[in-house]
Amino acid sequence: MKSWNSRPIPELSGAMPSISLRDTVSGAVRPLPAQPDVSMYVCGITPYDATHMGHAATYVAFDLLNRAWRDAGQRVKYVQNVTDVDDPLLERAQRDGVDWCELASGQIELFRKDMEALNVIAPEHYIGAVEAIDSIVPQIEKLVAAGVAYPVLGADGGPDGDIYFSVKDASAPSDSRGAHDDGNAPWWLGQISALTQSQMLPVFAERGGDPERPGKRNALDPLLWRVAREGEPRWDGASLGAGRPGWHIECTVIAQRFLPSPFTVQGGGSDLVFPHHEMGAGHAFALSGVPMAEHYAHTGMVGLDGEKMSKSKGNLVLVSALRAQGVDPAAIRLVILAHHYRSDWFYSDAVLEQTQTRLESWRAALGAAPSGSAGGVIADLRAALANDLDAPAALAAVDLWASRPAAPQQVSALDAALVSDAVEALLGVIL
Repeated sequence: MKSWNSRPIPELSGAMPSISLRDTVSGAVRPLPAQPDVSMYVCGITPYDATHMGHAATYVAFDLLNRAWRDAGQRVKYVQNVTDVDDPLLERAQRDGVDWCELASGQIELFRKDMEALNVIAPEHYIGAVEAIDSIVPQIEKLVAAGVAYPVLGADGGPDGDIYFSVKDASAPSDSRGAHDDGNAPWWLGQISALTQSQMLPVFAERGGDPERPGKRNALDPLLWRVAREGEPRWDGASLGAGRPGWHIECTVIAQRFLPSPFTVQGGGSDLVFPHHEMGAGHAFALSGVPMAEHYAHTGMVGLDGEKMSKSKGNLVLVSALRAQGVDPAAIRLVILAHHYRSDWFYSDAVLEQTQTRLESWRAALGAAPSGSAGGVIADLRAALANDLDAPAALAAVDLWASRPAAPQQVSALDAALVSDAVEALLGVIL
């Protein structure tokens, strides 16, 4: 699947200091590896609706990490998936009376345009679940052969064929940091989310799981392969039978195919911690014997005017709609950067207006850049981003620089160009 076009990143003198990032597993901000090659997987969209501010906030956050790594001179291997076949997509297509393939194709293209407008660096591999099915099927067969996946029997006692991952039969890394076992849950569950089984069950049901499904060995067992149903898309599943993959397994297989095992950072919204990232990590270890990722990082949730923003509520702030209204994409990106990536926050028209004013002040300040001022602001930008991607602190550094215009005889076009390049290279904001 094609990705989108990335703007060339301005080259800066100097380099990013050692980068630290909060690890969801430990809850601590800890250094990332300083090795030459690093890797990142960020979970992509299910393309049944346009890119909203919550989506954008996640991809902009990990774009900051991508930029920080590159500024540090590290080579970044970045992979993102697209869940282009799943229940929500099929349900939306049926509701709207459209072909599910056309719905997915249109929303993926809109997402590409939004990411390009927001100056998000494109992933090296942008992979749809559908194009990964040929890789997914043999990996599920491997889990079945290992005894950690099984078919569920139908109501009449005969084989239904849906394949589930057995959380009790699957092993996990001996490092059980953060694991919470309430006496019933398999010991490895909770190593990322720190949830007990009783806490997991309602979350599992809310986020795509089916804890009440008859015939499962454990209520928390996730679906690996859904056998063909009338009216649903299907693919050859070899020994699994015709059908389509479950949600979590696609990311595991795509990541293990294109990235090292383990890769450096698994990223996504905080709503993916459980079950998606937890189950994906279980799949990965069962398949390879090593952890999925070395570091898990998650972004906060975005709301609108004091209420959670969600597709189900219909209160989405769409990036494409803002762009259609003539809002500068740099201002949209700045709205996101004004909030720390881990924080939950609310979008409002007032926030956008404040951000547009900030952007105008930065651009105006380029015409009055003091001679010799660029070095200090670039150092401040790097220090802020190296400290858990503290974008608000980085923005404050540029605000301070912009508030101190030079006298006419001290204006430096060179410093203006250096600051403009740094703001784009490190923050992705085009001045």
